[in-house]
Amino acid sequence: MTIFIAADHRGFELKNKIIEYLHEKNTRIEDLGNYQYDPQDDYPDFARKVVQAVLQNTREFFGIVICGSGVGVSIVANRFPGIRCAVGFKKEQVVHARQNDGVNVLALPSDYIDFETTKELIDVFLQTQPKQEEKYARRIKELDTISLAH
Repeated sequence: MTIFIAADHRGFELKNKIIEYLHEKNTRIEDLGNYQYDPQDDYPDFARKVVQAVLQNTREFFGIVICGSGVGVSIVANRFPGIRCAVGFKKEQVVHARQNDGVNVLALPSDYIDFETTKELIDVFLQTQPKQEEKYARRIKELDTISLAH
């Protein structure tokens, strides 16, 4: 498993803490930016980098994208067929998103969650497995069909 991570200026500090946390857990993580604090950077640039990396191998690669609200980066991520991104606020919500929706990218709202919550959300994101029943696979396949329809 490889985790790709990126953040704009509002998520920059949280991203660096997450990288350190995941290194301590011996998790393979690749930082896709921003590499220095830049208050003029744009979240779509960083979300796109993570998504493109995850799409290389959606079975083994996961993404974490961070901005102030988590919403902007999730909008970018969900424009790509094969990506299912959810904004995480609560442990139970992230578990549900992984199990039922096969989320492979987690968007974090740096302005609204503390680091203890962040660690909990990341842990359940990485540990929870998607349900294998046919109805879940059918729904995920439909998501990619909708994306390709327009």
